[in-house]
Amino acid sequence: MGPVMNTVYNNYLTTYTPKPLTKYDTHKKSELRNIYNSIVKLNKDEPWYLPTTSRDTQQYAVDLKENARGLRNTIAQLGGLEKDGLFRKKSAYSTDEGVATASYVGPEDANAEIPQFQLEVHSLATTQENLGVFLPGGSRVTLAPDTYSFDVGINDMNYEFQFSVGESETNLAVQERLVRLINNSDIGLRATLAESEGRTSLRLTSEATGLVPGREQIFTVSDDHTSKTSGTVEYFGLDYTSRDAANASFSVNGEELSSPSNHLTLEQLFDIRLTGVSSGDQATTIGLKTDIESLTDNVYHLVGGYNEFIKAASSYLDTQTRSRQLLREMRGIASVYEDSLENMGLNLEADGTLAIDRDTLRETASQSQDINDTFGSLKHFSNMLLRKSNQVSLNPMDYVEKVMVAYKNPGHNYPNPYITSAYTGMMFDGYF
Repeated sequence: MGPVMNTVYNNYLTTYTPKPLTKYDTHKKSELRNIYNSIVKLNKDEPWYLPTTSRDTQQYAVDLKENARGLRNTIAQLGGLEKDGLFRKKSAYSTDEGVATASYVGPEDANAEIPQFQLEVHSLATTQENLGVFLPGGSRVTLAPDTYSFDVGINDMNYEFQFSVGESETNLAVQERLVRLINNSDIGLRATLAESEGRTSLRLTSEATGLVPGREQIFTVSDDHTSKTSGTVEYFGLDYTSRDAANASFSVNGEELSSPSNHLTLEQLFDIRLTGVSSGDQATTIGLKTDIESLTDNVYHLVGGYNEFIKAASSYLDTQTRSRQLLREMRGIASVYEDSLENMGLNLEADGTLAIDRDTLRETASQSQDINDTFGSLKHFSNMLLRKSNQVSLNPMDYVEKVMVAYKNPGHNYPNPYITSAYTGMMFDGYF
């Protein structure tokens, strides 16, 4: 992915609906081919519409697609893409989530013996921070008007930043420009302004934590051999490291270990995120929940994903009239299974979301002799949600108010990239 494309995609994800990427966001060639064929068929039969130019409408369409992707991934993570796999996913527990959270990533073999782990966290992995000189923000910068540059070394790469300083500019104006310049570069470094008693300073913080062997810093800042005028590193104090990066220190079952990241895997069984330091010598236990607890967790995750999608679509009711159509369709899907869902403790609310009666759900799960039979209607419901999320993700423009120009000539139409081009262009609008 080139630098321009990378910037576009990062803006797309962070501006509209930032959602974490999962393994289900990667696809085989056959899956991509199926998507392509679906797009060709869709565009062949779709009428001609006037292009959508409203920024609010464009954001709505992108937001809709991302929330549909989120719903699909929620179902996929619960095993919904596999036959009879839904709700069989095992859940992990941590006795102290203030120290570490855990999720199970090991085999789903019901007969597998999964051990418990005793975890003690001595210190977390930290980022590197450089804190510059505190300067009076409203005062004129004392650097001579010129084009300046400095170099940042990070991740085995060197980046040069160039900027101009005007004759009457203030310290704050130049600092704010450097913040935008560094953050827009997306090189693994975040810039912010620190304030103290009316003075401002540039704070540079690495996105990564810890140190790889043989290195003492994650990033360096220098203008010793830069191409333009030097002097800004010393003036702003960009090379002063106020906090060194450090690895996480912890023990697992008494064995002392370290990691450059607070995100790690235990024995390819548990995905662990370290969140805090252990109190005294008290260990945190990581293990598997019971089958009933795992099942109820899976149901909670499914309902949570469904409700999040409904709420996201509902947030546009006042501005996007076609969002009502999507909500009616989603409510129609839920109403088909309303009675059976209610029997297992899932109640359809007036706003289209689902509310969980935990006691009824646990009782249903504990009395179940066959999950496929007891929760069969919920599986059918999730399959319908999966199909709907795929449809919305494929063509979010179907739920956008558009002005139709003409129907295509029946029997003589042909594939064209019109609809998907209209949507894809929203990602790139303003970059070219």
